[in-house]
Amino acid sequence: MNVLNDAIVAVNDFFWSYFLIPLLIILAVYFTIRSGVVQVRLLPEMFRVIRGAPGVAPDGMREISSFQAFAISAASRVGTGNIVGVATAIVLGGPGAIFWMWLMATVLGSAAFVESTLAQLYKVRTATGFRGGPAYYMLHGLGRRWMGALFAVVITVTFSLVFNSVQANSISGAVGTSAGALGLGGGLLLAAAVGVVLTGLVALVIFGGVRRIAHVAQTLVPLMAVAYILLGLAVVIVNIGEIPRVIGDIFASAFGVREFVSGGVGAAIVQGMRRGMFSNEAGLGSAPNAGATASVSHPAKQGLVQCLGVYFDTLLVCSVTAFIVLTGEPEYETGGGAEVTQNALQSSLGDWSIHALTVILFLLAFTSILGNYYYGESNLMFLAAEPRYMTYFRWAVLAAVFIGSIAPLTVVWSLADVSMGVMATINLLAIAPLSAVAFRLLADYSRQYRNGLDPQFTLSKMPDLRNVECWGDPAGALPEDVDRSEGRAPADPAEASPRPRGPEDRPEGDEDGGAGER
Repeated sequence: MNVLNDAIVAVNDFFWSYFLIPLLIILAVYFTIRSGVVQVRLLPEMFRVIRGAPGVAPDGMREISSFQAFAISAASRVGTGNIVGVATAIVLGGPGAIFWMWLMATVLGSAAFVESTLAQLYKVRTATGFRGGPAYYMLHGLGRRWMGALFAVVITVTFSLVFNSVQANSISGAVGTSAGALGLGGGLLLAAAVGVVLTGLVALVIFGGVRRIAHVAQTLVPLMAVAYILLGLAVVIVNIGEIPRVIGDIFASAFGVREFVSGGVGAAIVQGMRRGMFSNEAGLGSAPNAGATASVSHPAKQGLVQCLGVYFDTLLVCSVTAFIVLTGEPEYETGGGAEVTQNALQSSLGDWSIHALTVILFLLAFTSILGNYYYGESNLMFLAAEPRYMTYFRWAVLAAVFIGSIAPLTVVWSLADVSMGVMATINLLAIAPLSAVAFRLLADYSRQYRNGLDPQFTLSKMPDLRNVECWGDPAGALPEDVDRSEGRAPADPAEASPRPRGPEDRPEGDEDGGAGER
């Protein structure tokens, strides 16, 4: 097993260091410049649009709201990546890994905007609302079904099977640490018991569809995130005198001469970016699957909301873990998993905090499993899977959850890194040429925003775009202007009130040379 793991790690380190990280940096910087630093410029607007009301689905029930779509993606984002992944990054890359995690989250916010805006544009309607994601914009935007099918297979394996094994593994490890602190027995028997309980809870939800997943996520994710942040604030208050040292360590480790000589900076960069991507998923192609389900009046709205999700995940929740670990001064040079964060909490707040973190991690990882499952379900639908295959898939997810609860930590995380890297590569190669379409939509959004309007979009604004199903008729009426203060629910683009076309309605971004033609 150790030989296999060492081989996976060696290939993975080479792939990330010499291909994926350079690709990420180049595209993230390009998206940031080309969008006019959208991830900073429209930050206040992100908080406004997340409160938007949804429309009504064909089955008569409410569609997924912008916040619910945010919660589904946050359910996948906020979990072991924030608590276990950040601690692992510090163990392997030192405190400097946190700086590179912050930096990449800020820059990659533009990639999150691009991919989720594209997912909204190329989404398709279902009986219960909308469905979409990278597989759909690869098919409808790029005209490459083979690429969409490849991505659909990779994300299904990566999130629904491999990543869910990671989540279950972290839950099992946290429960084992709590049991040890209480003097109870642990080992394989306890891990198997945790796996049985967790598998049963997951089964109760995933057989209920996306609405049940959304309702569970929007309830548990904010509650557990707030509880975890409060724990982090308590640690900071107890160790307030250590904060300047911790911040100094983060920057010194990221840029220090000693670290350059020893190769520590390279390890900090790789671990920070790798664990950061596992946590915030920007550019990975996962969050757009959730973003496409939202009922909004303009594709760019959900792009902004998903961009906010990157900040929420990395700059807030991941930073809480960093300060817990670095102020608690645990022996983070060795060990791994949730145990590092639990030990840090114990050193600052006492034994009770170990068990508090176990409960928080259990619920956060549980919602992550639900979000990861939905990504696989959505992409199997893209592959036109028959109902019986969906049933087989659900049982495979449950098996992955149970196996992950008892599997070795190192192998599980190594496989997660490999599959995540492959998935990110496919998605980045797709959004690079399609980003011009996202920037045209951003230009239209920005024009309406500057004029005090609540941005509305129909395909009649950009009739040259092809294979767009959910945004009205390209020859139809232009959408009615809506003042931002009205804040009404999104209307069906096909039923937009007509108004005359004027010079101001010329699609912005035509200077892209017809990049929207597909």
